[in-house]
Amino acid sequence: MPQTRKRLESAGGVTSAPEKLPAAPSRSFTVTRFFDNAFFIFAGVASVWLAWLVLSEGWSWGWGQIWFYLLFWVVLAYLVLPRLHRILTEIYVPNYFIGRARTSDGLLGDPVNLALTGSGEQIHEVLKAAGWTRADEVTAASSWRIITSTILRRSYDEAPVSPLFLFGHKQDFAYQQEVEGNPARRHHVRFWKCPEGWMLPGGHQADWLAAGTFDRSVGFSLFTLQITHKIDADTDVERDHIVASMMQANGSTKVRVIKDFSTGYHSRNGGGDSITTDGDLPVIDVNLVEVSEPDADAPSDVAELTADTPKSAAIVKRPISTILGAALVFFSALSGFAYATGILLTWDQYRDSLTVLLDDPDLDSTEILNFTVATIVVMSLLGGIFELVFGTLLFRGSSWVRVWLMSVSAFGVVFQAIDFMTGGPSITLSNNLLQVSLYILILVALSSRSARDYARRPRS
Repeated sequence: MPQTRKRLESAGGVTSAPEKLPAAPSRSFTVTRFFDNAFFIFAGVASVWLAWLVLSEGWSWGWGQIWFYLLFWVVLAYLVLPRLHRILTEIYVPNYFIGRARTSDGLLGDPVNLALTGSGEQIHEVLKAAGWTRADEVTAASSWRIITSTILRRSYDEAPVSPLFLFGHKQDFAYQQEVEGNPARRHHVRFWKCPEGWMLPGGHQADWLAAGTFDRSVGFSLFTLQITHKIDADTDVERDHIVASMMQANGSTKVRVIKDFSTGYHSRNGGGDSITTDGDLPVIDVNLVEVSEPDADAPSDVAELTADTPKSAAIVKRPISTILGAALVFFSALSGFAYATGILLTWDQYRDSLTVLLDDPDLDSTEILNFTVATIVVMSLLGGIFELVFGTLLFRGSSWVRVWLMSVSAFGVVFQAIDFMTGGPSITLSNNLLQVSLYILILVALSSRSARDYARRPRS
């Protein structure tokens, strides 16, 4: 590795007169943005309440509370802390290029330590020749496979990498090299297409930016408590490894170094891992690389972005948040059908319990009680049918259905909270904790940035 460092330094620094950067897109006030932000913040507050409800319910379960502690950790790590980070980072993290990618929670992620000029096909050509493997997209199947592969220490060369964001969208693609057949240890690098006409600070040209780091193990994130890969602190070593492998694989690859592109610094990434860099930025030129054949694996969803292109233009795939939101709505519909079916199968018992519940001596007419029970069944079935329709429209990306479902869920949370705080029944598993949880989970999923951008995506 010292020889690689010496070769990069011998390329010398590059200086240029500063050039004015493109103006940031307007963020003027709109009613839609106001309500989206309101739902986003409300879902964050509601998730904190849900974490407290789960924790307090666990206290009443004796030895069984260990399962509630596990559930509390899931809610805290995957709902509460990410949403709180997202709200706070919208306030204090700059929304312009500062040489760092951002996590989906808005935290500063890995350092951007590589720039490239050339086409995506040329980058694919060099990386594959250098022994790098294209990482799979993050899906339910690939996520489950990397979990099982890590636990069982089975090789997974195409294991997905978590999304990091630059220019308002996640990486266009990523490559990796697994170490010793262990998916917990790997070299990996993410690539982002630069907006058309965009220049690096100082006026330097780049078609692509990249962030390369080395995963040394799997552990807990310091900031969100989620299970994640832990990276090696010296990101310059990984940067130089990527450059060296590309230069050795193809003689047409050239490199120059922008010395002291940023001040050398020590910091932490979005997982809380220490990072350190000397601030140099290699610029890899692959313009002379010949592409041997069309790359069937090359991404077809890389959008040609400009500084004024809406973020939603880069969103072409249905995000997990939208899928999760639709699944929760379908689950609510099935719960309604199951509830109605249960009443039909135990009609007499349900009618008798309704008499006791109402505690009204005037309700001694069997016909009135039967009509009441029938009304409950019909309303449950109709509600389930409407939820099936709304869930389908949501899955297809309907914007108005998304807003409607968030409004209904928010109303349900507020109603339950007011009832609880004004002396109503406690919110427990035997009462309505599951219903409150469903409302809050739908809110969190549908108020996410990915679900919003997917619903607002340009229609062809």
